[in-house]
Amino acid sequence: MKRMLAMPLLLLLAAQSPVPQPAPAIPPPPPADATTPLGDLLNFGGNGERMTVPVQIGSTGPYRFIIDTGAQRTVVSRELAGSLRLAAGPTVRVTAMTGVSEVSTVVIPSITVGALGGERIEAPALEGRYLGAPGMLGIDSLQGHALAIDFDKQSMVVSPSRRRSSRESSDPGEIVVRARSLFGQLVVTEATVGDVKVRVIIDTGSAVTMGNSALQKAVMRRGKVGIPIALTGVTGETVTVNYTVLNTIKLGQMTINDMPIAYAASDAPPFKLFGLDKRPALMLGMDALRLFRKVDIDFANREVRFKMPRNAFIS
Repeated sequence: MKRMLAMPLLLLLAAQSPVPQPAPAIPPPPPADATTPLGDLLNFGGNGERMTVPVQIGSTGPYRFIIDTGAQRTVVSRELAGSLRLAAGPTVRVTAMTGVSEVSTVVIPSITVGALGGERIEAPALEGRYLGAPGMLGIDSLQGHALAIDFDKQSMVVSPSRRRSSRESSDPGEIVVRARSLFGQLVVTEATVGDVKVRVIIDTGSAVTMGNSALQKAVMRRGKVGIPIALTGVTGETVTVNYTVLNTIKLGQMTINDMPIAYAASDAPPFKLFGLDKRPALMLGMDALRLFRKVDIDFANREVRFKMPRNAFIS
């Protein structure tokens, strides 16, 4: 069943904002028995079009790839790999939100994003219907680069990262959050839910923000229940998650109220892969990132810049 997932995206305010703002109406969630491919969820919000970047494979293309900052490897659809007659590579283990799978790879002789790249890589090949695109660019193709996501323009742009001075100020209406690198991913450590410290991974490849069981136990009130939703991941496996909200999360200098989040019955495998299965952590998906006008993710400078909504106050 292909359906946009209705997210209760509520009020976002900067820290110490003196004037409360009215929250927009909460749209109804999908029915509890809905099974929604994560690739399709990338359509929700905006004008319904996926935000992608043009990718050149060898001398062919461009192909419109989604960018997945939560994935360590770039993947390609089996359909595209077949049409390009890419040579088979070794079988590898792929860790996704829905489980760990053995997947065959193909050899991409060179992959280029704009004027960047040109490297040879071995990419896992997955079914296009689950990816929702001809492929996904992982962090193996993004190191040393910066990703700008403009939700007003519904666009993504990859560019070379430039060195920033420690004295360089942020633009008006922009909040800068520092991060550290963990297996290539950017992890924000300056985040709290109440008095609970939380590790946050920026995950542009997931439409849904996912929390681990340690976070759920620490912050979820007894008796509070969410909505069960079945999601199908990029490998075709299905997981049922408990969809709810975080009352308040502080991310750097920001406070986000009623942020959508989903918890699985057992922790999603990426949390264990990153060593974040024992401490409260979440993977910040596109549902939460869409609260902002623009998000700039800079891998080289290890920072994330959030452009605040026009109706938000910054003290």
